[in-house]
Amino acid sequence: MSPIVNSAVTVWIDGAVRQSPSVSPLDHGFLVGDGVFETLKTVHGAPFALSRHLRRLACSAAGMGLSLPSEAALRSAVAETLASSTAPLGRLRITVTSGAGPLGSGRGDEPATLVVTHAPTAPWPPSARLAIVPWRRNERAPTAGLKTTSYADNVVALRSAKEAGADEALLTDTRGRLCEGTGSNLFYVLNSHLVTPSLATGCLAGITRELVLEVVEAMQADAPIEVLALAEEAFITSSTRDIQPVSHIDGRPLPACPGPQTASAIAAFKAVAGTSFDP
Repeated sequence: MSPIVNSAVTVWIDGAVRQSPSVSPLDHGFLVGDGVFETLKTVHGAPFALSRHLRRLACSAAGMGLSLPSEAALRSAVAETLASSTAPLGRLRITVTSGAGPLGSGRGDEPATLVVTHAPTAPWPPSARLAIVPWRRNERAPTAGLKTTSYADNVVALRSAKEAGADEALLTDTRGRLCEGTGSNLFYVLNSHLVTPSLATGCLAGITRELVLEVVEAMQADAPIEVLALAEEAFITSSTRDIQPVSHIDGRPLPACPGPQTASAIAAFKAVAGTSFDP
């Protein structure tokens, strides 16, 4: 996660921006991680690719069996949250949970909780070091490919990677195939071909991943983790980092950082972002 510049966090909840916001201790998002969310970057108070993020939020909610507020209500909450923002770069998060419920896994009958938060952030470093961690994504799990608030696996994996001197962790699926990072998608170059793992591995359908696939020639293919030992260059993508070149994987320096295909992807992505803030 990129660092928060200061404590100027804006929180919208229960229909308005709150100075002292609170969520019920019985909220199932807090109790059992029963919720979905989206994180996107903002530039001078404008959210990037909001429509795509709202579509993915709806897909995650459908997969979880959650009812969302209307798209108009979500857009209104985002606009109210960002109304006073002057941050040149920020992180916006939209979270929807199933609301207050019993202490077990079963849901209650309370309405959904909607929280929108925003905070200024600093730019990501110019490159990232990746560490392969031993845990695996379950591509057959009921939440595979959904952006849920159950992030404990990611917390443990990222902590392990940072203890190894890396910035992000890489996970495989249950078959040992390359999958994703804890908060990013992976692209790598092998035999001059740009490749990213397919959604069959259980990786998240990242918004930036989606945009990159639309503007550069890349293939979605599934391969064992061992192919990274031969990678010529690599980069990771996310909604707050855009495209971040990779300098090392498991301590091995890559031949190029950024490599030519990474540089081309960065240029193509910037061209899209420069044309429309809601591509």
